[in-house]
Formats: sequence, C-alpha cells, structure tokens
Amino acid sequence: MLKRSPSLTEQVKSHIKRRILNEGFEDGRIPSETDLANELGVSRTTIRDALSRLELEGVIYRKQGAGTFVNEAGLQLKTRLEEIWAYEAMLEAHGYTPSTRIISIEQQSAPASIARDLNLSADAPVVTIQKLFLADEQPVIMTINHLPLGLITLPYSRADFNSPMYQFLSQFCQQHLTYYLSEIVPLNASVELAETLCIPPDRALICFDEIGYNQDNLPIIKAYSYFRDDLLRLRLIRRE
Repeated sequence: MLKRSPSLTEQVKSHIKRRILNEGFEDGRIPSETDLANELGVSRTTIRDALSRLELEGVIYRKQGAGTFVNEAGLQLKTRLEEIWAYEAMLEAHGYTPSTRIISIEQQSAPASIARDLNLSADAPVVTIQKLFLADEQPVIMTINHLPLGLITLPYSRADFNSPMYQFLSQFCQQHLTYYLSEIVPLNASVELAETLCIPPDRALICFDEIGYNQDNLPIIKAYSYFRDDLLRLRLIRRE
C-alpha cells in the first residue's frame, strides 16, 4: 500500500517504473488500471495519470484492444532531454562513476549577450562558474554558468558549487529553477575546450545553450554545457 502525498501520481509512476526495470511484469504486460489501483490502494484516475506519464516518457505503449506493454526500446533512454537533471545522475544512469571538478569561480561584469539574456543592466555583476564532469575519471562535460550576483542572498563557499546549480539556486538564492529554454548547438571545440575535455582541437561537440527561468518566468541563470559525444550519447523518442 502506498502512502498518500501531494505527489501521489509521481509516486505511483516511480513505483511502476521500478517494477518495469526489475522485470516485475510477466511477459512485459502491464496489469489493468483496476488491478493496479486495487494493488496500490489508489484511484484508477491516479493510475491512469501515472501510466500516461510513463507512455509520454516512452517507457510503455498501449495497443488498442490488447492492453499496455513495456516498451523495451524506450528503456534504452538513459536521459530525457526535456527534463532537468543533475549531470552526476545522468552519468550514473549511463553506467559511469561520476565526479566533479570546479575549474573556476569569478565575479565579473556581465558580457552584453549575457546581460541581455538575463534581463540585466549593462555591466551588471554576475558570478561565472566553470565546472568539469568526469565519467570514470575521463572528462566528458564542461559547463559554464552565469548567475546574477544580486540573486545570491546568503554567504557561500567554493565547495557549495559542487552541488547541481538548481540546488544552489534554491539554497542560496531562494529561487526555484522551473525550466530551461534550451538550444542544442553543434560546434567545433576551441583550443581551451579541447584542452579541458582532453580531445583534439576542432573536435565536434554538442552544446546546450540555455536560459533558466523561475516560477515567475523570470530568467535567473545562463548556462552552457559542452558534451563529448564519444563517451555520452543523448537519445530521444520522436513521435508522429
């Protein structure tokens, strides 16, 4: 029996997904909504909503007149591009042992493009954080985050940036990172990026160029993430 909570649908979804990953459903067939509702002690509406979310993730699929089944192809998706995730967790999902190194933290005047994206006045101060994420001790992701200095309300140390940025924003800025507006950009590695990621210069990279927004739709962070695609593959399901 699952305990009721404000996030009951998400709790049910996670429970069903764990069973799927543990091959807990015979022949990959998901029980009926009624059977699941009785088993977990929740309403059919909650079950239906949880299954709809799993279907949207590509974890299950419905076949008219036959039932609901595990989508083996969808289980290959280790990272969903439309979700906010910590890179450490993403690397773990790909089977790596993750670690993080802070390259630099500096306060500077916001470059014009950063000020524009964050709705800041010209030369407003920002804190720029460069981090390197490693998979089994191999550099795989470099990030550059620009955070308006005026948002930070509590004293912080260098070590505080070891946590994911959404945690720092919540703890030290009282800001909830609700979503990113992301642009996926292919580019060739600069000399600096190549040295940091231990790859040849001009090697092709994938860049996430992102602006993060709070619950009031106000920009609170500008982020760049550079991925080595030889160690990390990003997949998605495209639907008709």
